[in-house]
Amino acid sequence: MNLIFSNKKPVFLFLFFLISTYSNVFAQEISYPKPAFWDNVRFGGSLGANFSDDYLSGFLAPKAVYDFNKFASAGTGVAGSFTNAPRYTAYAITGSIIGLFRPLPSIQLSTEFEENYISRSISLEGGNREESYWYPALFLGAGYTTGNLTMGIRYDVLYDQDKSMYRNAYMPFVSVYF
Repeated sequence: MNLIFSNKKPVFLFLFFLISTYSNVFAQEISYPKPAFWDNVRFGGSLGANFSDDYLSGFLAPKAVYDFNKFASAGTGVAGSFTNAPRYTAYAITGSIIGLFRPLPSIQLSTEFEENYISRSISLEGGNREESYWYPALFLGAGYTTGNLTMGIRYDVLYDQDKSMYRNAYMPFVSVYF
């Protein structure tokens, strides 16, 4: 045992070097903290329209999403929608949960669950019928992304012709996030 510790200077220098190296690594970890939650949040939203000669519908939807990494994001949003057609008018207030997936930088796949409060008025031959109710929608979408802008189309897999305020299940969209 005396042979190992007979010359304490090399052992002391080795331990000093080891401790100073690890303390330097630890200090670097502290001085470069991980990004704060809000650094990964993007704000923006979507707008969409669906129209023909006698039909117009659209929506405006501010949203916020959290980027987990460069491929996946999730968030929430609110929206206001309207539809105006001969003998039919509807308005909706919506809350939504959003999931985004970017397999390539220019391709965005999306899913968005919406819970809509719909108020609509239908003009019938026997008089007007007004009703208000809750209606769910689950949109699956695909879009092309360039910079902060994504353009695409989404499809409501829960579409019900009698309850939905939209004429069909497809809706083009434009989203911008900053």
